[in-house]
Amino acid sequence: MALRPSLRAFVIAGKLDAPHTLDIFVDYVCPFSAKTALTIENVLKPKFAPSGEYGDSKVKVILRLQVQPWHSTSTLVHEAAIAVARVSPENFWPFSLGLFKNQQQYFDIPTSTLTPLQIREKLAQLASEYIPSNKVDELPSNDIMTVKFSRQNGIHVSPTVLWDGLIAGDISSGWGEAEWSKFLKENVV
Repeated sequence: MALRPSLRAFVIAGKLDAPHTLDIFVDYVCPFSAKTALTIENVLKPKFAPSGEYGDSKVKVILRLQVQPWHSTSTLVHEAAIAVARVSPENFWPFSLGLFKNQQQYFDIPTSTLTPLQIREKLAQLASEYIPSNKVDELPSNDIMTVKFSRQNGIHVSPTVLWDGLIAGDISSGWGEAEWSKFLKENVV
């Protein structure tokens, strides 16, 4: 699927010109998405590394951001991730992992007494752990296009995974090494 040049940091494994695409829609405030992110880091990324089983760049993995409106801070957390992707693309994935690691800080109860500005300040502080200090002040605001992209493609829950543009409904946040190996063996040609 198309990827705006300004969001190329969302390709977290493989090469842009790979013939197959694995789009993984996540919400940074979703526990199931956090589980999926760990699987991406520990199972999928090694498979698509230069020395990995699919290191010949047959597949690219694109992290797609999926704001879930039932998570009250979801928009703000995704806004921070997009901002990091724009000002420090090489740090987008490490920052994403940091958001998942710290996601409980952005759940409804811990943020219930904070204003949006206070939440943004917390997110900027977290971002400063991943990006150069001179880039923190450059953090831009939200890009509504990521929300439109997922909605126009019928994505409603996270995580949702697309294989070459079609929803792969059998893929689960509970998948590990065995399930991903089987799926890739059957689908990468």
